[in-house]
Amino acid sequence: MQVYQTGDIRNIGIAGHSGSGKTSLLETMLFNTGVTNRLGKVEDGTTVTDYLPEEIKRQVTISASLAPVEWNGTKLNMIDTPGYADFIGEVISTTRAVDNMLMVVCGVAGIEVQTEVIWDIAANNKLPRVIFINKLERENSCFETVVEAMRAKYGTGIVPLQLPMGKEANFVGMIDLLNEKAYKFEEGKSVEIPIPEEFMEDYESQRTYLIEVAAESCDELLLKYLEGEIPTNKEIRSALRMGIANGEIFPVVGGSVAKNMGLDVMMDVLVDLLPVPTVNAQAPASAIVFKTLADPFVGKLSFLKVIDGQFNAGDGIYNVNNDVEEKVGSFIIPCGKQQSTVTTVNAGDIVAIAKLQNTQTSNTLTVKGQSVPELAPIKFPAPNLTFALSPKSRDDDDKMSNALGRLLEEDPTLTLEKNAETHETLLSGVGETHLEVVAERFKNKFGVDVVLKPAQIPYRETIKKKVEVQGKHKKQSGGAGQYGDVWLRIEPCEEEFVFAEEVFGGAVPKNYFPAVEKGVREAMAQGILAGYPLGNIKVTLYDGSYHPVDSNEMAFKIAASTGFKNGAEQAGPVLLEPIMDMRITVPEAYMGDIMGDLNSKRGRIMGMEPSEDGKLQIILAQAPMSEVQKYVIDLKAMTQGRGKFTMTLDHYEEVPAKIAEKIIAERNA
Repeated sequence: MQVYQTGDIRNIGIAGHSGSGKTSLLETMLFNTGVTNRLGKVEDGTTVTDYLPEEIKRQVTISASLAPVEWNGTKLNMIDTPGYADFIGEVISTTRAVDNMLMVVCGVAGIEVQTEVIWDIAANNKLPRVIFINKLERENSCFETVVEAMRAKYGTGIVPLQLPMGKEANFVGMIDLLNEKAYKFEEGKSVEIPIPEEFMEDYESQRTYLIEVAAESCDELLLKYLEGEIPTNKEIRSALRMGIANGEIFPVVGGSVAKNMGLDVMMDVLVDLLPVPTVNAQAPASAIVFKTLADPFVGKLSFLKVIDGQFNAGDGIYNVNNDVEEKVGSFIIPCGKQQSTVTTVNAGDIVAIAKLQNTQTSNTLTVKGQSVPELAPIKFPAPNLTFALSPKSRDDDDKMSNALGRLLEEDPTLTLEKNAETHETLLSGVGETHLEVVAERFKNKFGVDVVLKPAQIPYRETIKKKVEVQGKHKKQSGGAGQYGDVWLRIEPCEEEFVFAEEVFGGAVPKNYFPAVEKGVREAMAQGILAGYPLGNIKVTLYDGSYHPVDSNEMAFKIAASTGFKNGAEQAGPVLLEPIMDMRITVPEAYMGDIMGDLNSKRGRIMGMEPSEDGKLQIILAQAPMSEVQKYVIDLKAMTQGRGKFTMTLDHYEEVPAKIAEKIIAERNA
């Protein structure tokens, strides 16, 4: 592929609900432009962009995939993104690479959940949007119904550029409202025909609406229009470009990907009306890494969008975040898993670089010797479903660790934690399917079988009463003896652990105080009721005795440990559970269901507030971790995927007696 100038580049993310036809649309674009010589199918696992084993198995896009096409002298950098909620991180990273979004909407189903979610992400990133209504050949499909629904939801800026000729099985073509033409679709091509008489009334009405919307985005054109002057198509086109770039106009086109109808006209619109990348070609070279792919054979691939300036392979790359130089042989132009190379890349373009050793997603790159500020990092969603991860075979421990490093680098929506209390390796992701796919990647990419199971709840124990106990260790059987004697006051306290001493007259020499504290700490690691760690306890050493010959640190450590265990048993031990602070954001219609569900989970509603834009409600709540471990699944079911939440550990509380009995019995069993 040749090197393109900024003005001849359009960067476009293809987005929408799963099953709307995004991947098939791009596959057909690749076929129509000669990149491929046969049409791949999602159901056959033969598309260019859905090539991962996990994608072929599920028949859904999991990883955002770049596939450039050339059309009318313009390079369209198309990025196919997932339409499934668990992989929303891929959509978010894509928004940092593209300048426009092509929203694919099913002509039968209309606006679906992920359409709404991704529309809002694009709006927050101020990305211009074109809507392609797909599947117009299907039974019960209706272009006009979808347009009206989107207009009701997103405003009068939803404006059709086309009017379909025929419906469902009789869908045969489109009337071009902007260019005042009609097209009949024949074998993947649009053949121009006169506008049929039976559509003339609708055509005139819709063209008038198009002119009015275009005029409203340009003061000069609006003045002319209000004075009765009919704008030229050139003026309308210019006003549309302005309105689209400003996020005021969202043009709608349509067709059938399955029948290869209308895609050539759609590509004309993408080239003609969408804004080119906003760059400063004279500025120092800068780029952001928006995606990383870990391949066990090819090595690491870093995908970058060039923000300003120009990169040449011979100049060397400099990582601004990590203050390190990286070697570059050439720039890769990926098309799914196929690759070509160039040695120069201009501002606004998207490429990949292989084997950057010290570069991660969100890093800023420049040319060696130039200075640029770090670009703002990509904000990925916080993972909120956690499982314990372990290799199926102990022999695969090292293999799993190596694979983990690569997968965490590739997927910023994954986090890893080693829990000190449960001793489990905890892997957190966006949802259940996300983590299932990660487990499959361990096997498919790195040849290691892993097990994911629910994480243990890190319960704790504490005491409710103050007691005073003696701990004594005496051993006199041959050889050197051992003698340690301590009196401990054990009581509840707010802090995790406090050790104090009130020994008078040298009853216990100071040099044994650390051994006493160590003995208590070791005893606290294994609780009285179910072996969970003890906490929120103050222990005071206030008396004791020693032997000038037989006393030593070990004797006092054992005495303290024994005394503490005996005392804790007498001090009213209870089980504590972690309580999570939750912030749940949902449409108002779901508030009742959410609050009822939280009450059933022993949750407490702490308050409510509107979201920043006022469109959603935020429920502030607290609930036991054991009840909300899989809350992401429950919330998705209750809100059809429209809800989101964050959750952090807030404090520990005593477990209700009946529940505690069950937990203790299961633990001791």
